Amino acid sequence: MAAEKAQAAILKEAFPDLPLLPLFGYQVEYARTRTGLAWKMITQTPRLLHTISEEKRWLKKTINEYHFDAVISDNRYGLHHPSLPCIFITHQLWIETPFGERAGRLLQRLNYRYINRFSQCWVPDDAGKQNLAGRLSHPEKMPAVPVTFTGPLTRLDNLTIPTIKNHLLILLSGPEPQRSILEEKMIGELAQYNGTATMVRGLPGNAGLLPSTNQLHFYNHLPAAQLNEEIHKADIIICRSGYSSIMDLIRMQKKLILVPTPGQTEQEYLGHLHQEMKTAICISQSSFSLANALQAAAAFPFQPFSGSGSGSLSAAIQQLLTSLS
Repeated sequence: MAAEKAQAAILKEAFPDLPLLPLFGYQVEYARTRTGLAWKMITQTPRLLHTISEEKRWLKKTINEYHFDAVISDNRYGLHHPSLPCIFITHQLWIETPFGERAGRLLQRLNYRYINRFSQCWVPDDAGKQNLAGRLSHPEKMPAVPVTFTGPLTRLDNLTIPTIKNHLLILLSGPEPQRSILEEKMIGELAQYNGTATMVRGLPGNAGLLPSTNQLHFYNHLPAAQLNEEIHKADIIICRSGYSSIMDLIRMQKKLILVPTPGQTEQEYLGHLHQEMKTAICISQSSFSLANALQAAAAFPFQPFSGSGSGSLSAAIQQLLTSLS
């Protein structure tokens, strides 16, 4: 495994016996406003391209030291090598932008230019019309390399734990400063809530219970097994509309209230998509009110996600291992 910071902490927690190599991340910086985010992303592009070149050099050096047989890259564009099978994992074959369709097509061409340097592309979604990512994972044009739909990926399991009526689970995640902005808003809203709630702040590497009350419990981070239990106990879950969160939570058939990170067009698209599918409610951060959100959830006709079930990660991995042998 190779990662840094929060990603490294989560991987080490899940696989404590596997070696973990330090690999610098893209360290994308975000803004406090939607307009500021667009400008921020443009100004960071040269640094991101440089990081992609650096991770390509890192991989070449590391292969000489560790003699890998294959590489699986989770959205890391530079981790490909001409002499090895290299798999690129992404659900974003189409990238939503705030600049319109023409900009989206230009960005897709750039995206495919990098993806087509890999041996294959694995997409963590169902292959059929009933899927989680919509246009993002099922664009009109596909990459030139073979594409395999692995089905949605999650480290969580369905458990037989009873739901606690009116118990909220608030899952914070994502980059600063928006993570902290939403946290402050949620804490203020919870002060007026009469039920029970658990908030997970989304800060891996800082596990443990924070100062709490009988009604409200706060954690920096929860290991997968404990998070799984909290999800099943919750009557309603409030979280970002990031794709990882959606893969984890949609199949749990909970009432979901999605709050997209402001300016992140992918999250805004996914939030509105799942509201149309009636698998979740989507509410903007700027207009969020806990009382109004709970009232809307009580009246919303939630429907369980009925995915096609097509795609298999184990089959994709077995095919890769067979090709290596």
